Amino acid sequence: MVNIIWAGLIIIAIVYSLITGNFDVINNGILKHASSGVNLVLEMMPLIILWTGIMKIAEASGLLNSFSRLLNPILSKLFPSLDKDHKALGYMASNIAANMLGLGSAATPFGLKAMQELQKDNPKKDTATEAMITFLVLNTGGVTIIPTTVIALRIASGSRNPTEIIITSILATLASSISGLLLDYMIRRKNKR
Repeated sequence: MVNIIWAGLIIIAIVYSLITGNFDVINNGILKHASSGVNLVLEMMPLIILWTGIMKIAEASGLLNSFSRLLNPILSKLFPSLDKDHKALGYMASNIAANMLGLGSAATPFGLKAMQELQKDNPKKDTATEAMITFLVLNTGGVTIIPTTVIALRIASGSRNPTEIIITSILATLASSISGLLLDYMIRRKNKR
């Protein structure tokens, strides 16, 4: 659906530029912004590669398993339908750890693995379970302690103090996580009645 929306917007822009005679503006914009997009990716890549590598080392060393055991009491309360040793909980903890470090790209594989494990237990394969919905809410509003990607973007844009957003990021993501989980809990309770 999003692809259709983007394609529609691009087509509308091209048609409008042809009608108004401003096609050179689109050509110049494409050339200018394509090169700045490539430069941005090249500037951010080292930081993302570094943190993805650190996450791989943490996974291989068992640090993520330790973190998972630390989060297990919290996760077992959030996911009462899952066994305490369910494989998905480990992937969820890894996903949460990566999201806390602001590494959405490193968190994605863990989130996908968690969903795959949850889908194995799903009796209705075409409908999300409560655990899947709760994990999606938690993942979407996930608490971010160090917004690594945003800091990298701010560095690439020449910010004088790229880390000044840490406190506001913690507060905003904490608020979104708590409100999302509360809403999820209330809807679950309402649906059980």
